Amino acid sequence: MHLHLERHRGSRAGWLRAAVLGADDGILSTASLMLGVAGSGAGRAAVLTAGIAGLTAGAAAMAIGEYVSVSSQSDTEAADREREAVELKENPEAELAELQRIYRDRGLSQSLAAEVAAALHAADPLGSHLRDELGQTPAGRARPVQASMASAASFGLGAVIPLLAAALASAAGRSLAVALTGLAALAVLGAVGARLGGARVLRGMARVGVGGAVAMGITYGIGQLLGTTVG
Repeated sequence: MHLHLERHRGSRAGWLRAAVLGADDGILSTASLMLGVAGSGAGRAAVLTAGIAGLTAGAAAMAIGEYVSVSSQSDTEAADREREAVELKENPEAELAELQRIYRDRGLSQSLAAEVAAALHAADPLGSHLRDELGQTPAGRARPVQASMASAASFGLGAVIPLLAAALASAAGRSLAVALTGLAALAVLGAVGARLGGARVLRGMARVGVGGAVAMGITYGIGQLLGTTVG
C-alpha cells in the first residue's frame, strides 16, 4: 500500500505572516528613513545614526505591536473555547444537534450526519465543536510570543541590509546603493514569501518591489525638499 503524504502550508500562516511583514518593514522603513536623511544633505554619520535608531525602534515596535495584536486574537479564541465548554456542559443535546446540522449543510445525509456527529461528540466533544463550528485548530491557533519574536527578529535582519549598504558605499553613491540594495532585498523577500505561501513568485516580487520604490522615492524627495527649505 502506497502512503500518500500531502504537504500543506496552512500551519505556516502565523509565523510566516509575522516574519514576512517584519522583514519587509525592516528593509523598507530603514532604507526610506536613511534615504530621507541622505536626501536632506546629511553626512554619513547622520545617515547611519538614523538607520540604527530606526532599526532599534522599529524592532521593538514590531515586537510589541505583534504581541498585542495576536494576544487579542488569542484572548478571543480562549473566550470562545470557554463559552463552548460551558454550552456543552449545560446543553449537550442541543450542541449535538448543532453538530449534526453542520455536517448536513456540508453534504452528508441526515442519517450519516447523525452517526458522524454522535461518534465525534462522544470521542472529543469540545474539539469537534471548536474545529467544525468555530474553525479553531491547533495549527492555526494564535501564538503571541512566537509571532512577536518572529516579527522583531525579521525586522532587525531586514533593516541590517540597507544599513550595511549605507556603511560600505561612498558618499557619492550612498543613496543609490541604499535604494538599489533595498529594492533587491524586497524583491527577494517577495519571492521567498510567495514561494513559502504557495503563491506566484513574480506577483510577490512585484507587489513589494513597486510599493517599496514608491515609498523610497517619496521619502527621498521629502528629504531633499526639507533639506533645501529648512537648511
